[in-house]
Amino acid sequence: MSRSFLLSHDPIPASVPPFPPGIGAEVRFLGVVRGMEGEAAIRGIDYSAYAPMAERMLAELIESGQEQHGFHEVFIQHRLGFVSAEEPSIVIWVRTKHSAAAFELCSWYLKEIKTRVPIWKKPVLAEAAGL
Repeated sequence: MSRSFLLSHDPIPASVPPFPPGIGAEVRFLGVVRGMEGEAAIRGIDYSAYAPMAERMLAELIESGQEQHGFHEVFIQHRLGFVSAEEPSIVIWVRTKHSAAAFELCSWYLKEIKTRVPIWKKPVLAEAAGL
């Protein structure tokens, strides 16, 4: 049985890029396309967006996050086009002074992206692809 933890006296490797002074926590969310959409097997998801509006809304979302939640670092990438099942479609990372705030902010960004940013998904059924 493989271990799902590590206890070690070795230092934890530094993250890239380095943490600025005053930042002590980082949370990363990686969203992966599941092989099922409801009860149907899928090959993947075709993502589309109205890029000018989506980019503007992401910029506004980050600005709003800074205003509402105080200083933090954030990076968001959402893929467009076809993304195969079991591949990542979104990554969000947040760095803050404390861990609880990093978790809360990462969750807040994900919820806001899903409800406000015009990114649409079209599941590609496995049956439709001849699989």
